Order: sequence, then C-alpha cells, then structure tokens
Amino acid sequence: ETMPPTPSLLRWVYVARVCVATVVFVAAAFYFPTVSPGVIVTVAVAALCSVVVTGVSFFHTHIRRAPPGAAFLYAQALFDLALVTAIVHVTEGAESDFAGLYILVIAVSGMTMPFASNLLITLLAALLYVADIVWGHPVQISVAVYLQIGVFLAVAFAVGRLAQRLHVVGAQRSVLEKEVHRLRLEASDILHGISSGVVTVDEEGILVYANSAAQRLLAFSSAEWVERPFVEFLQSRASELSTAILETQSKGRQQVRVEGNITIDGRSYPIGVTTTLHRVEEGGQGSVTAIFTDISDQKRLEDLNLRAERLAAVAELSASLAHEIKNPLASSLAHEIKNPLASIRSSVEQLSGSGRANEDEQALAELIVRESDRLSRVLSEFLDFSRVQLRVARPVDLAVVARGAVELVRGHPDCPPDAEIVVVGGPVPICGDEDLLHRVVVNLTLNALQASGGEARVTIDVREAGPADIPSTVALAPFALLAVSDDGPGIPEEVRDRMFEPFVTGRIGGTGLGLAIVQRAIAAHRGIVLVDSEPNVGTTFRILLPTNATEEAVA
Repeated sequence: ETMPPTPSLLRWVYVARVCVATVVFVAAAFYFPTVSPGVIVTVAVAALCSVVVTGVSFFHTHIRRAPPGAAFLYAQALFDLALVTAIVHVTEGAESDFAGLYILVIAVSGMTMPFASNLLITLLAALLYVADIVWGHPVQISVAVYLQIGVFLAVAFAVGRLAQRLHVVGAQRSVLEKEVHRLRLEASDILHGISSGVVTVDEEGILVYANSAAQRLLAFSSAEWVERPFVEFLQSRASELSTAILETQSKGRQQVRVEGNITIDGRSYPIGVTTTLHRVEEGGQGSVTAIFTDISDQKRLEDLNLRAERLAAVAELSASLAHEIKNPLASSLAHEIKNPLASIRSSVEQLSGSGRANEDEQALAELIVRESDRLSRVLSEFLDFSRVQLRVARPVDLAVVARGAVELVRGHPDCPPDAEIVVVGGPVPICGDEDLLHRVVVNLTLNALQASGGEARVTIDVREAGPADIPSTVALAPFALLAVSDDGPGIPEEVRDRMFEPFVTGRIGGTGLGLAIVQRAIAAHRGIVLVDSEPNVGTTFRILLPTNATEEAVA
C-alpha cells in the first residue's frame, strides 16, 4: 500500500473536525442544566470556529485546488491542537475523555508533514496538554499524564516512520507506473506502426486487442468487436487463422508460419500466421495472441523465382539448338528447317493455284500453307527467345522506347483499326538494351490488343515508381515503372499461374513465347514483372526496372 494523497487525508480531517465539534456541542447542550454557561459559550465558539476554518480550508484545497503547502499544514495542525485543547479544557483537563483527540492530530500530522515537523507538533501537543492541566486545572500531574504524553511520542514516532516508508513506496510506485506507462505507449506505437496484424483473444474467444494493421487486413473495427466472440467472426473471413487460435488454446502449442487465406467480398489473399499462448493459471486455456502478415508479395516473388528457373531451363534447350551468337552452325540449322518449309509452302500454293485441284484439295492446301506459316513463326519466335540476352547496356529513355514501340504496333496487322493506344508519362532515363526493351513493349501491347478485341484501349504508363508500386519484400530502391493496361476480359484462371512459361497461351493460334520473351528480357535487366488481372475488368503488366544501374552492373 502507499500513502493516500494529502487532499484526500485533509478531506477526512475536515469531516472529523466538524463531527467532533458538533458532537461536543450537542453533548454540552444536552447536559445544559449541569454545565456552566461559560462552558456552553466556549464549546459554541469552538464549534463555530471549526465550521468556519473548515469551510475556508475546503474552499482553498478542493474548490480552488491549491496545493497544500507547509504553512497551510502547520496552520491546520495548530488549529486542531487549539480546538482539542479547548475541548479538553472544558471537559476537566486530565480527567477529560477527549484527550485521545491529540493522538488523531499527531497521526494526521505524521502522514501529511515531514518527521521533524510532526515531532514539533507532538511536543507542542504535550506542552498544551500539560499547561492546561497545570494552569487550567491546578492538580498534581499523575502517572497517567506521563503515560499519555508517552503515548503521544510513541504515536508520533510510529506514524512518522510508517509515513516515511509509505512515502518511499509511493515514490517508487509512481516511478514504476510512469515506466509502465512509457512502455505501454512504446508498445502501442510499435504495434500500431508494424504492417503485421496482431490480435489477442481470451480463453472464451473474446477479442481483447487488435492493432490497426489487423483491422485493415480483416476489414473490421475493433470498437465493434471488443468483448464480443471474435473467433466466430474470424471463421467466416480467415478460417486458418481461427483454427490456429483454437488449436493453440486447446493443445497449448504455438503455431509457427501457418499459411492461410483471408477472403473478403469474394477477394482472397494469402497470409502467414504465428500464435503464442499466455496462461495466467497453470492448466487453464489462457489468452492467445496471433500475428499474421499479408504474404502476397512474397508469393509473387517466389513465383517469379520459379518462373525464372523454368525459363532458364528452356533457354538452355533453345540455346543448344539455335545459339546464333556463339555457334554459326545454328544459323544453318535454322535455315535447314526454314528452307524446306518455304519450299513446301511454295509447292502447295502452285498446286492449289494450277486449276486442277478440287475443293477438298484446295482446302488441304490452304491448311498446309497456314500451318507452314505458323510453324515458321514458332521457329522464328523460338529463335528470338534463345537470343534474349543483354548484349549492350546504354543510357536510354524508357518513354522514348515505349513511344517508338507503339508506332510499330500501330502498323502491325494484328492491330485493330479502332484500337486506342495511349502513352503517358515523361522522360525516365535508365540503363539497358534498347532493342530488348522495345521488344518487351511491342509484345505486351500486341497481347493487350489481341486480348481486348476491336475497340480496345491500351494505356502505357511510364514514370518513376513510388513506394506503393514496389512489393514490400523488395528493398526500396530507385525503380522505373512501365505499366501496360488494357480493358479486356482478363487472363483466364487456368493460364494465369503458367502464363510466363514457354508455349503456354490462352489465345488460339498463339505460340506462347511472347510473355516468356518479356520475362527473360526484364530478368536480364534485373527487373521484376508483376501482373494484376480481374475478369471483365482488364489486365495490367507492371514492370520495375532499376534506374540506378550502370552499364557494367547491368551487363
């Protein structure tokens, strides 16, 4: 325990003072026939002074809320000694039943004043008591009086020492409370500042705490769910998180790196969950704190790494077949495949155009010509895929590259006449291979046009990437952003996870190598390709390219 604050002690002093004065006055009035008028007057004056002084004191300390200083406390103690002495005097001095009130004054002084001051008040009380006995009631001082004074001194020493200890404990407690408050504020700032969600539920599944990140990730307000069954709410939005909390409570085992999903309004994203158990009593279930993080960016980067590994394997195969840079025989290999195809195509066209072929033969001839063209196109793109290497890295303006690629796409046969292609953004200098970057923009723009149809609108945004454009798992660094967006039907679900793999395509007649070339070209620039696609809304390819790379670093 600690010492009550001085204003609280003074409040009880005021109440006790008025009560004592009132009781003595009522007692004197009740025995009025046997009490002299002088005693009645003395008691009445004492009671009136007690009420007046108490009222003024209460106004000073509790209405004006002025801090009680040393002079104020001395004045209160002296008034109380005078009041008690007056009461003892009119009640026969040494024979008075009210001499014990001196002890209350000494005790209160010991709790509100320093030890030396309290000792001074005690000596003054003893002097007033003895003086009243000697001069007010001339009697011989008995042993009882000496014992009474001894009690005064004993109470003063006991209360003084106790008050000192309580003041020390109170000061230590105050320091401890301030430190706990500071730690709570620091913990609150940390919990509100981190990007991971933190929720704590008690043994009954009632929400105790949720930081701002948890409220954002789970799309709820903690003010609405505090003291309510929160685990049931989690079951509908994050069943794995709810299961992890329940298993931690029931089995007493911490859950580490459990993966799950949060699903809100039909949209789902992955999370990683870690739980910990806090038991107050041995054997009880205890409360559970769960920490969960959106790992969408981490999953994306894992997919990027896996995609890069697959592309590297296919690139090795293609390079072994057609590596034109280091092996001149590869070029002849390509010609040995393309030349027979050209001969077959030419021969079939001559046969079908001779006039001797019937309708079935002409249909077969058209099929052979079409498939020969397709095979030749696949071979050309396969060779392009094998040649995706960063040969020369020079300073280039990404916006200029994008506008040049758009001009080429507008003249392409696959570009619909009603299509709208818009390039926005200012100059963005980077270091890279202009030919590779040009091919990236062409492939992405053509894909967007082919997916969107006749009245397609494709927007190419070129600018410096902001913090919101960079995944949280990637170190913040200067990046250039190239975003190609369309308003098409979106990428089919069955293709989305494998769209950067060679020969995977969602378009009839496509070779499935365009996006694979894009991925390899951006990887060669040490960049990142991210995709956002929603059904019937459109698709956006976001490419992040480092802007602080030098020619040597990129090469």
